[in-house]
Amino acid sequence: MCEANAYIASNDKEELILKSVDLVTPQDDGGFLLVDIFGTQKLIKGKLKQMNLVDHKIIFQE
Repeated sequence: MCEANAYIASNDKEELILKSVDLVTPQDDGGFLLVDIFGTQKLIKGKLKQMNLVDHKIIFQE
């Protein structure tokens, strides 16, 4: 399995956005489109802070 869970970091806390993310696509407006293994899509605004694929985590910053 190569999926990762996506989180948004704010105020030293990480909040889960979407589990089992399979695809991250940057958008023209500076956001990201996340798609999980079931096809669920979520648009988020923010910067990519860290991708830790060993721990299966993608962290975005507000």
